[in-house]
Amino acid sequence: MKELERPVNQLAPNDMGWASDVAAEMLRKLNIKYVSLNPGASYRGFHDSLVNYLGNGTPQMLLCLHEDHVVAIAHGYAKVTDEPMACVLHSNVGLMHGLMALFNAWCDRMPILAMGATGPVAADKRRPWIDWIHTAKDQGALLRNYTKWDDEPRSPDAIVEGMLKAYQMTTTAPRAPVYVCLDAGLQETKLDRSVNIPDPSRFRSAAAPSASEAQIGELADLIAGAKKPLFLFGRGSRKQDDWDRRVTLVEHAGAAVLTSIRERSVFPTDHPQHAVPPSYWLSAKAKDLVKDSDLIVSFDWVDLNGTLLQISRKTAETAAKVVHVSLDQALHNGWSMDYFSLPPADLLVNADPDVVVAQLLPVVQKKFGKRPASRSAGKSSLAPAEYSANSAKEIMPRDVEVALQKIRGSRKFSLAHTTIGWAGDVYAFRDPLDFLGHDGGAGLAAGPGITVGVSLAMKDSGRPVVSVLGDGDFMQGVSALWTAAHYSLPALYIVSNNRSNFNDELHQEAVAKVRSRPVENRWSGQRIDHPQLDFAGLARAQGVEAEGPVKNVQDLEAAILRGLKIVEQGRPYLIDAHVVPGYATPPLARGE
Repeated sequence: MKELERPVNQLAPNDMGWASDVAAEMLRKLNIKYVSLNPGASYRGFHDSLVNYLGNGTPQMLLCLHEDHVVAIAHGYAKVTDEPMACVLHSNVGLMHGLMALFNAWCDRMPILAMGATGPVAADKRRPWIDWIHTAKDQGALLRNYTKWDDEPRSPDAIVEGMLKAYQMTTTAPRAPVYVCLDAGLQETKLDRSVNIPDPSRFRSAAAPSASEAQIGELADLIAGAKKPLFLFGRGSRKQDDWDRRVTLVEHAGAAVLTSIRERSVFPTDHPQHAVPPSYWLSAKAKDLVKDSDLIVSFDWVDLNGTLLQISRKTAETAAKVVHVSLDQALHNGWSMDYFSLPPADLLVNADPDVVVAQLLPVVQKKFGKRPASRSAGKSSLAPAEYSANSAKEIMPRDVEVALQKIRGSRKFSLAHTTIGWAGDVYAFRDPLDFLGHDGGAGLAAGPGITVGVSLAMKDSGRPVVSVLGDGDFMQGVSALWTAAHYSLPALYIVSNNRSNFNDELHQEAVAKVRSRPVENRWSGQRIDHPQLDFAGLARAQGVEAEGPVKNVQDLEAAILRGLKIVEQGRPYLIDAHVVPGYATPPLARGE
């Protein structure tokens, strides 16, 4: 990557001459390694500074073909590193393209330093027509409800202040995207004096909040008194030490564990105390487990009350004691319902879940000895890696998971994305980088860009990145693969292609049943067929090697092996796998 797009006639370092150089220098001072962008005239001054002042290094630019991918790549990078990269969006029009991706990252609580531009704000500096339609009086209003903070600096010194604040905000728990909008006129203002840039280390984010001693004591007492404790692990860090402490706490407390396929891997899913495979919705066994628990401890479990609602509509009457450890309420503003319904809590702890685990573990270890896991069978709850009955002739969605598990063996992959059809009962998550979670806001087109961001963060790890994408998600985000090809960011993309907007087929079926109408028509306006999309051809058009469609598991396994060889050589590869429409765990539909 470092050899790509090298500037010529490089300026002397630290020769700041324009206001946009200040913004570029701030990215370097903040140790931002990459900045993804889709070019636009509104930030031409800033773009020049990235190239001719910084030399396109630290940060290095990643050219994208759509603003959706600009943000999604930063989102995927943060999923791996828990750190922000920067992305740039062109004026209001580019920003509006990227809003869905920003919403995804917001719902996923990922740090991103998003930059934008408007103007010139001063009317006398605007060119006729184009600068007027690219100027907004309050551009931040477009995204203020799903970013943590935004700013529009009015001077070079204000750029320094704004970017320091933005970085501090996005890296402070609970994390979320921030936005800094640069006036095009200000960017192109020549500096008439030096601008002081302080040491950013004096403006670092605060340590993640901890629980009080009294709260830790009360929680330890609740665990000590519980006969059937259940730990729900939701959001968590990528640090191995945090992972290890979660496992130790569970084993000492004798607790059963649930995790969600919506979140990144936070606990080994093949551990004997991981009670059921991770999923989107509670299975019958998971419901019985929740009902049977006398203590439920949520470590930043997303939609806690939604989980309890799957047991009973009267969640306030939940028999178990409920403890909810989360900082998420700090972000709740009422515009979006991504805060979910209000859960009952006998102990509400406003603290970082991993900090609480680190506080709690020594107290619990001192309070009582290691307890047996009374509700564990002593073995993994995951199923054997066995294909569906007719796999010689067709591929069921779960067969993709089985194939990856068989081929992975003892090797380490990083699974960047999965589809709704992912069963979760075969492929084990064994460390913090085994699985990078859901796209956050359930917006289509996210998966390809997120995968590029994951592969950017993992590019020197020697660990293959694999992504399983739905056909709808892929066809809306396919041009993200050009960035992967251009910068040689390796990942294996598998399109689980059911040739339909199948989730919506199920919703149409649910409505038809409620209204006593024919369910046979659920496919109308949903099927993506006649003609079929050539996904391998679309990938090749972006410069990515590809094959397919493959239609049985023998061909699928062979394709995956070929693809992994290409990925290990440092290039992306795509497989179009035709699967039978269906889900291992059907999504909940309103009215059911």
